[in-house]
Amino acid sequence: MEFALPEIGTLAAFGLYMVRTSALVLGAPLLGDGASFTGYRVALIFGVSIALFLATGHDLTGDVPAFEYGLLCLREVLLGLFLAFIAHLVVLAVRVCGELIGHEMAFTMAAVVDPATGLRTPLITRFYEVLFFVGLLAVDGHHWLLRALGESFGRAPVGALDFSAETSVLLQTFMTQMFKAGVVFAAPVMVLLLLVSVLIGLLARVVPQLNVLEVGFTLRIAVALGAMLLFAPLVAPAMNGLYHSLMSGLDAGLNVIGG
Repeated sequence: MEFALPEIGTLAAFGLYMVRTSALVLGAPLLGDGASFTGYRVALIFGVSIALFLATGHDLTGDVPAFEYGLLCLREVLLGLFLAFIAHLVVLAVRVCGELIGHEMAFTMAAVVDPATGLRTPLITRFYEVLFFVGLLAVDGHHWLLRALGESFGRAPVGALDFSAETSVLLQTFMTQMFKAGVVFAAPVMVLLLLVSVLIGLLARVVPQLNVLEVGFTLRIAVALGAMLLFAPLVAPAMNGLYHSLMSGLDAGLNVIGG
């Protein structure tokens, strides 16, 4: 039995598919969120690239010089990172919420090392991130990223990508929306902690002998944890809104790159 070797145009096109897929998988939260090529990431990149290339791929026509092919690879990296960055902007809302609450709870010094990024992350931020990612897996959110990747090859075929000014406008608008969503998400707990700060200030005036730091730290942590428990029923609708924002953001990104 003889096997026909793939042509140069086929290998070149498949290489561009792998470049775009690698950029998304390594850059997106949940799928990669890191720079290392572990075994499962290599298998995921290779498997997804083969599946998408067999479904939508076509050979590159003509001889492509090495320099031009390098520019095509750079374009594919930018597109994959563009889709991954949209997903990161949705996670930004969760991180803003956790940072605000953690700062008011004086938990900024109590941080854990995120194994994905190697950075120190406040406990409250990490707590909300875990809730977000668990819910994202429950609604098959990781499939949305892979589906967006597959649709991107149909709307922006390899070698035909052209970013426009609308791309930066979309990212700026979406970033603003997600930052506002994070502030709104943290608002109920922040209001209660603000009232606690006012109460501590009044106690310091009425009872000067009171150890404000000791009482303040304990009271703020207790009120914040109680508020997080009290407003727990609101977490699910808020997370659901973020998941819808992720879907709409990916669709908007595909519309921009697809012209």
